[in-house]
Amino acid sequence: MSRPSADAPTTPPTSRAPAGRRGTVRRRLLVITELAVVALVLSASAAHAETTQVLALAGSIDQVLTNIRNWVMGILAGLATVFLSIGGVRYVMGGGDPGEIEKAKTAFKAAGIGYGLAALAPLVVTVLQGIVGA
Repeated sequence: MSRPSADAPTTPPTSRAPAGRRGTVRRRLLVITELAVVALVLSASAAHAETTQVLALAGSIDQVLTNIRNWVMGILAGLATVFLSIGGVRYVMGGGDPGEIEKAKTAFKAAGIGYGLAALAPLVVTVLQGIVGA
């Protein structure tokens, strides 16, 4: 058995490989989860497409503005839900990593802003109705 020389460091070996592998696995799982969520959102919108042609005739400007409000609220609420889901996955999969926790908090903030804007959509439509004079 050989003895370490005086010049050789005597620090115990560290196990960086398992932590590195865990981080890689977590990142891959996060990417796969995000791709799955995006695929579900895109497939859900395509699954409900109708094959018949319908002319979109609105009876009045009020009806057009109401339709715009409904679409804006739906899109904003849907995006906010996606950000909330991504933030939750990042927070759970972060494993105490401060960088991942900050990214999760940023996603939570974006979700809150999205829900707030969705809640304010009727106010925006009311302002537009005032401007248009409907």
